[in-house]
Amino acid sequence: MERRGFLVTGLAAALAATGAPAPARDKPGIYYLPRKYVPRVVAFDRGRPGEIHVIPDDFALFFILPEGKAIRYAVGIGRPGFYRAGEFYVGAKREWPSWTPTRNMIRRDPETYGPYAGGVPGGRTNPLGARALYLYQRGRGDTLLRIHGTNVPRSIGHRVSSGCTRLINKHVIDLYDRVALGARVVLYPEA
Repeated sequence: MERRGFLVTGLAAALAATGAPAPARDKPGIYYLPRKYVPRVVAFDRGRPGEIHVIPDDFALFFILPEGKAIRYAVGIGRPGFYRAGEFYVGAKREWPSWTPTRNMIRRDPETYGPYAGGVPGGRTNPLGARALYLYQRGRGDTLLRIHGTNVPRSIGHRVSSGCTRLINKHVIDLYDRVALGARVVLYPEA
């Protein structure tokens, strides 16, 4: 399934770049990334180059480029009541990160998260996907919020997580390679 996700995403990106029509969605078990979720360079007049800005109501993450431009990535965000707006910085970066549910996650849903209380090693079945950016705040340290990959591309464009922002794996790899440690991250309030 993971391999298909990468193949489908690459196909969608290639089609979008050529202007060709998106493929039909009639093959069971295959997810075709909607064209609107393919990363693209857009005009963006907030922030400084190298920063990340997340607009939750648009399910969009912007990596700021020079000259008033940004790369717009489609994201999934926290479920209602779990998304947290604020200003953060990238305090750590990990390739194929391990994952451990928080105590609050286990307390809220012990049946789902309890079996993973000891953690899940990094790899293709890990919920954090291929890459993770760890969000910190000054004076507080690690907030337990992440910008990370996902093995579930259908979750993009939805409120699905316990507070983190997710991108499909191919896109988070691209973002990860662009972002420096210490980069400013702004999670805007929901409307």
